[in-house]
Order: sequence, then C-alpha cells, then structure tokens
Amino acid sequence: MQRTTHRSRLLTRPALIALAAAMAVTATSCAKSEDDAAGGKKSTAAADAGQKVVTPKPGSKTCTIDAYGGKKIDLKDATVGFSQSEKEANPFRIAETQSIEDEAAERGVKLLTANAQSQFSKQISDVQDLLAKGADLLVIAPLNSDGWDPVLQAAAAKKVPIVTIDRKINATACKDYVSFIASDFVEQGRRAADHMIEATGGKGEVAILLGSAGNNVTTERTQGFKERVAEKAPGLKVVFEQTGDFTREKGQQVTEQLIQSKPGIKGIYAENDEMGLGAVAALKGAGKKAGDIEIVTVDGTRNAVQGVVDGWISGVIESNPRFGPLAFQTLDTFTQGKEVPQDIVIQDSAYSPDNAERDLGKAY
Repeated sequence: MQRTTHRSRLLTRPALIALAAAMAVTATSCAKSEDDAAGGKKSTAAADAGQKVVTPKPGSKTCTIDAYGGKKIDLKDATVGFSQSEKEANPFRIAETQSIEDEAAERGVKLLTANAQSQFSKQISDVQDLLAKGADLLVIAPLNSDGWDPVLQAAAAKKVPIVTIDRKINATACKDYVSFIASDFVEQGRRAADHMIEATGGKGEVAILLGSAGNNVTTERTQGFKERVAEKAPGLKVVFEQTGDFTREKGQQVTEQLIQSKPGIKGIYAENDEMGLGAVAALKGAGKKAGDIEIVTVDGTRNAVQGVVDGWISGVIESNPRFGPLAFQTLDTFTQGKEVPQDIVIQDSAYSPDNAERDLGKAY
C-alpha cells in the first residue's frame, strides 16, 4: 500500500509553464532515509523529499522584489533571521526549526535564530533584535496572526523581506511580507472529517478540541471539518467545542470535562496531536478502552502515529513542519528579482490503521 495522500492540486498548462519559468525550480526526488526505520535521525534530504518544488495556492498572486521595494542580493551573502514562536517541547516546532537550520547549513547561509517561548511580546522583541543584529531577510513562524505592526514597520524601514510559515499574519502580501508558506488548513479539517466519518459511520455526537484563539490555523481547521461533516454526514453532530490551546495538558483537562458532561460522545476531533494525546490520557484515566471514543488529530508526530498503531487514535492528518527548503527557495528566487507566489502550499500526508505501523519511521 502507498502512504495515504488526499490532496490533488491541478493547474492549467499555461499556469504550469508560467510557474516553471518564474521559479526556475528543479524538483528533487529522494527516498526516506533508512535511518528512520532504525530510529536514527532523519537526513535532511530524506525528510524534505519532494518539498523543493514551490506550489502556489490556487488563485495566488505573485510578488517581485521591485513591487515589494527590496533590493537584489545573493542569498549566500545574506544573513537570514528565523523567529520561532513556541517552546520546542512540541515535536512540530522541533522539526520545523531543524528544517530551517539544516537548509541554511546546506546552502551555506548565515542564520540567526530566536525562540519566543510561546510569548507574543517576546516574539516581537526577538524579531526587532534580529533586525538590529543585521538580518537581511526574515523567516517568521508567528505565534499570533495580529499585532505585527511594530515588526512590519521596522522591517519596511530597512527594506528587509519577510517570509512567514505555518501561521499567517494579518497584513498585506507583497507590501508587509513577501510570501506565506503553509499547509492548506481548511483541507486538513476536511480530511480529518473524512476520517471521523469513516470511523464513526457518520452518525453520533462528536466534540472539537479547538486550537488557540487568534490565529488562522484554528479557524480554518474548524471550518474545513464542519463544512465536510455538513456536506457528507449530517447525522454527525458537533455538540461540544472548547479550546485546548494546542497543549497536551489542556487537551487532557478539557476531555476530562467532556466525558463527564457528554458521556455519549462518539468522537473527538483534536486540532493538533498534543491535544489528541491529552485526550487519550483522559480516556485512559477514566477507564476507557482503545476505540471506545474515536479520536482524529492533526500534525503527524511520532507519538500520535504510535497512538494509531496502538488503537487509541483513529487517524492523523499530517501537517508538514519541514519548511526549510521551501522558505529558502522562495527567498533565493525572490532576491534574484524573479516572481514568487504570495501563498505557497506545503504537501501533507496522513496516517491511518492501514499504514501507521509501516510508516511510523516517517513521523517526526
């Protein structure tokens, strides 16, 4: 069996030709490292296989350095600043930072890094500090979508291009930032709903463990899930929604409340793996058995995929954290004066009982 992928993106032939000319990107095809199966560290090339092709989100406009107001530079001579938003206890953030660092090292680019430790005020000061230290280009993984005006103004004053990854900032593309690189979060929600519908038979009461308020990830993963349920399984009712703040501890607390207030709940959609693993802990603590309540999560961490293998989690939609190649390819193309898409989609996969054990080594 092949590893499950649910996404199909079709572009017209003219669009493909235009994109190829604009991006001048060469696809890199390589297999996953055999180290994965042995539990060793994944090689960068293996982990990022297939992610060096820049795929624009359908309908995306493009941006050039002339339109943005920057200056052409050789990426090898530039200093890139990377701002990580959250504590790297989260496997997604570990893999994300590692991908940025590995790609910078592979390209011989000087990289400055900072971690906001899940504090938005610190992230703002972190990025301002990166600019003060001489960053010519910025890659930002935003904690929140709002509140970026101080950073955007400081970067604009120095004509420093910004690429954002994973979470979008509420600002104007090709004016305040160059490109946004992320998964299609609405599609992730739809795919999670497909798994939930299959696991529950499309009937019963389900709950949503919402991510943090104030960012587009939570909004779009919720939107996609509800849209697909309404479309395909009207007999499946969302009867409980509460934020778990993307943390395992809060996910466990909310699930403990859930099984007390809604004892007949049939499924839980956790908008990231950490909350889903918290839900598993709550169910075990309540004396539930694997499969008593179907759990579907989003991320693709090794612990969550192991949960699928063990029967506690019904399905995991991958949210690919390996942004390094796409971020640096976008900056390289942009600083050469060529067009880049304003919205770029990173490819995701998925884990189910059919492939979880076989593909466990591919999880992060």
